[in-house]
Amino acid sequence: MLNIVLFGPPGAGKGTQSQKLITHYNLVHLSTGDLLRAQIAQGTELGLTAKKLMDEGLLVPDEVVIGMIGSSLKTNPQAGGFIFDGFPRTVAQAESLDRLMAEHQTNISCMIALEVAEEELVTRLLERGKTSGRPDDQDETKIRRRVTVYNTETAQVAGYYAAQQKFHALNGIGPIDSIFTEICGLIDQHQAAAPENPAAATSEVKA
Repeated sequence: MLNIVLFGPPGAGKGTQSQKLITHYNLVHLSTGDLLRAQIAQGTELGLTAKKLMDEGLLVPDEVVIGMIGSSLKTNPQAGGFIFDGFPRTVAQAESLDRLMAEHQTNISCMIALEVAEEELVTRLLERGKTSGRPDDQDETKIRRRVTVYNTETAQVAGYYAAQQKFHALNGIGPIDSIFTEICGLIDQHQAAAPENPAAATSEVKA
């Protein structure tokens, strides 16, 4: 099973590449925001717990989010794997995700981060803001703040996956298809080198 953590600052092209990867590798897209909304809409126990916390202005704890991801793993047995969008954002979340994946006899294959210079991101997002209608795409100060938050959050998680030799940073500037080809090349390398027992391999790295 192929499980990818795809990171990239706002405007890096992560959404575009995610869709191409989903189609190419038969992956299920896992966005924590989408999961929260779906669980709440379905009225599940996890969804009700999350809604209660959110209504009180509290953050949804990691164990609830991990529970939702676990539910998605169980309900998508036909998937070729999963692509994690913007998650994990902390080392604690990455460790919890590793434990969950091990329970399902799989692991995270690799983390890929698309890198784009801040000035290019600002230009892209301001341009996108002309048609997206999103207020946060139309305010340069908010855009720079979002990029700073992303860089701060990603640094620690990148180090976590780098210790497992799973982190790869790619240049997010260039033709879409060229970037996609490069991403696929990295993924295919990991697939070819994947151990027969991925859960055990994760345990060995962390031991």
